Amino acid sequence: MAAATISTISMIDSNKMEVDKLTYEIFSILENKFLFGYNDPKLSPACKQNSNNMLTPFAGTKTVGAGKIRILSIDSGGSTNGILAAKSLAHLEATLRRKTGLNNTHIADFFDVVAGSGAGGVLAGLLFTRGKDGVPMFTAEEALKFLLESDRKISRCSNRGLFRRVFRPAKMFDKLFSGLTLKDTVKSVLIPCYDLTTRSPFLFSRADALEMDGCDFKLANVCEATVADQAVEVKSVDGRRKITAVGGGVTMNNPTAAAITHVLNNKQEFPFANGVEDLLVVSLGNGESDSGTGNVMSSPAAFVKIAGDGAADMVDQAVSMAFGQFRNNNYVRVQGNGIIGEKHESTSKGERMRKTVAISEEMLRQKNVESVLFEGKKLVENTNLDKLEIFAGELIKEQESRKTRILPPVVLKQASPSPRTSSATTSSTISSF
Repeated sequence: MAAATISTISMIDSNKMEVDKLTYEIFSILENKFLFGYNDPKLSPACKQNSNNMLTPFAGTKTVGAGKIRILSIDSGGSTNGILAAKSLAHLEATLRRKTGLNNTHIADFFDVVAGSGAGGVLAGLLFTRGKDGVPMFTAEEALKFLLESDRKISRCSNRGLFRRVFRPAKMFDKLFSGLTLKDTVKSVLIPCYDLTTRSPFLFSRADALEMDGCDFKLANVCEATVADQAVEVKSVDGRRKITAVGGGVTMNNPTAAAITHVLNNKQEFPFANGVEDLLVVSLGNGESDSGTGNVMSSPAAFVKIAGDGAADMVDQAVSMAFGQFRNNNYVRVQGNGIIGEKHESTSKGERMRKTVAISEEMLRQKNVESVLFEGKKLVENTNLDKLEIFAGELIKEQESRKTRILPPVVLKQASPSPRTSSATTSSTISSF
C-alpha cells in the first residue's frame, strides 16, 4: 500500500510533471483514501506533525474529511400541537444568530435534511421552502407565530359537540404556498402520511420529486395530507399518482429513523455518509399526548395518539441505541415529559395561545431525557435549552469546517425556482452545502 504510493510519486518525479500544490494534494487524497482504501492521515501530504506530535494541516491546506450530515427531525403534534418544536427551533435559530453574529440566519442554512410529521411537516414546509427572494419563506419565529395563529385550522376542527365545524386547511396552505411544490424546497425534505389506497406509509420526498414527475406534489397538498385526521385525496402535479391520505402521526409520529435511513442510502446526495458517526441529528418532540388520562379507549383519536406516543418513544430508543458511543455528541432528543395542559376548547384564542406557549416554555426548561441502552430513559443534568445551546455550537462548527474541506459532504440536486403558479423544472445545478 505504502509502496504503491511511493511508486506513484516516483513516477511523477521521473516524468518531471509539474503540478501545483492543490492538484497534488487532491491526487494524494484520491490515491490514499479511495484507490487503495488507505485512511492513515500520517501518510497524507496534507498533514504535518507539530511540536506536540499532533497532526495539523499545512498552512492554506484544506482538510480531507467530508464532514457530518445535519438532520432535523420534527414529531407530529403531541400535546402542544407542534408548539414545543416551534419554540425549540425559534430558540435554536436565535442561538445560531447570536453565536455567528449573522442576523439573517435561517434554520435551513444549518441543516441538510429535514423530516417532519403532522404539525412537524408543516414546520418543515414553512422553514425549508424557497421564497420569492430565494431565501426560506419563514424564520423560526415567524413559523411559531403561524402555528399559534392557525392552530384550529391546521387541526381541522373547532369545538367538539353537536355543532362541530370542519375547516379546510388546504385552502389556507394553498394561499400560503401559491402553487409551490416539493421541488421548491431548499434542502432535502421528507414528510410522511398514510396512504389508505395501498394501505402503507407514503413519504413525500424532495429527492423523489426531482427524479420523477409523478412524485412531485404541491406543498399545500403535502401539508394537508400530513395533518389530516380524515381521508383526503392528493394528486401529483402531473396527475399520474393519486393517494388517499391520513396524517403522518398515524404512521410515523417520530420520523427520525426515516431521515437517517434516507441519508445513509442516498449516495447520490450524501456520498460520504456511511454510518451514524457521519451524522448530527436533533429530534424534536411536541410533548407527550395528554390522551392517557381517563379511559384510553374513549375515542379512536385518543387511542391513535397514545399509539403514536409509544411509537415515537420506540424510535427514540432505537436511534439512541444505534448511535451507541456517539449518542452524546451526535444525537439530541428534545421532548416534554410530565406536563399536561388544561383542556381549553372553551377559552378564547388568545388564552389558548398563552397557555400552550407557557407549557412549551416549561418543557424546554425541563432536564433533558436520554434513552439508555437496555435501561429505558434517564434524566441528565442539562435542560432541553442547554442541549439546544450545545447542539447549536456543533452545527456552527460543522458549518465552519466545510469552508476548509476539499470534499463536499452534500451534493443536492437543485430545481430552477418555479413561478408561484406552476411547478419547478429540474436543472443540472449541483449544490455542495
